[in-house]
Amino acid sequence: MNKVSPYALGATLYMPAMRSDLLDVVFATKLPELRSLVVCLEDAVAETDVCSALQNLSDLLGSIAARGGRPVGAPLLFVRPRDAEMAAVLNDWPLMRHVDGFVVPKLTLSNLAAWEKAVTNPDLYLMPTLETPDVFNPNAMVELGQALKASLFERVIALRIGGNDLMGCLGLRRTPTTTLYSTPMSYVIPMLAGVMGSQGFALTAPVFEQLANPDLLNAELELDIAHGLVGKTAIHPSQVSVIQDALRVSLEDLNSAKLIVSDLAPAVFKHNDVMCEPATHYKWAMRTLERARWLGVKQTETGNGETPVLLAGAAR
Repeated sequence: MNKVSPYALGATLYMPAMRSDLLDVVFATKLPELRSLVVCLEDAVAETDVCSALQNLSDLLGSIAARGGRPVGAPLLFVRPRDAEMAAVLNDWPLMRHVDGFVVPKLTLSNLAAWEKAVTNPDLYLMPTLETPDVFNPNAMVELGQALKASLFERVIALRIGGNDLMGCLGLRRTPTTTLYSTPMSYVIPMLAGVMGSQGFALTAPVFEQLANPDLLNAELELDIAHGLVGKTAIHPSQVSVIQDALRVSLEDLNSAKLIVSDLAPAVFKHNDVMCEPATHYKWAMRTLERARWLGVKQTETGNGETPVLLAGAAR
């Protein structure tokens, strides 16, 4: 299978499987700027509504099939089952060919084998979510990363950090005046970025539930990007453009990355009063170029703010 770039995710919007407008979002007639969508059958659906939600998902996939499949440029589509048992059922649905993969809730080393057994369809990608108490233990994360690399690595697009669940493990909830980085997540996110990032996994950032504070969302996004996180979960359509604007690459970073990867680059050089060392910065440069390819570049225009420009080869 051709690996999907984690930078193709952008802002990933979660929508309950009960929603009646899922087809409009899938076909980009609603939220045309959206890059990835998760149809949620887990936390966003009450136990009493599970059967109705599964039927709504089946109807959605049937409608996609009736239209000849999802159009080019439509958002990536994922399904979040409640557990491995539900995933095993969905795995065998023929209409799952219209879905890119599963978001795996609450993955741990102890339930990894159950998920391996459940999701045998090789065409379905996986985005495991790290949101259980063992996430606070770096040794447990080393072991989980090693186990994932040994079994499902080629199918994992990114690992999702479940910030709200992790805060819930501690009996905490973020305040409306601070970012997650002013909470115990200031330990967890850098630790995961180091432990899982060094093993080759991309990570996406937790949700930001304060809908009336876009400035704080932008402040949190700056910290997400500084920690190497490749995307962010959105829980409301109003967040999508804010997240994707923040994820775009500055012209300064783009130009620096191009110089670093150039075959003509010296061992050490100065660019815009910053020392660049290709032997050290090459991986950053390659990731910056990939991010620009999928999410675009902030091109400053005098008096007109910033206009995003996608590089050649991006999906849209």
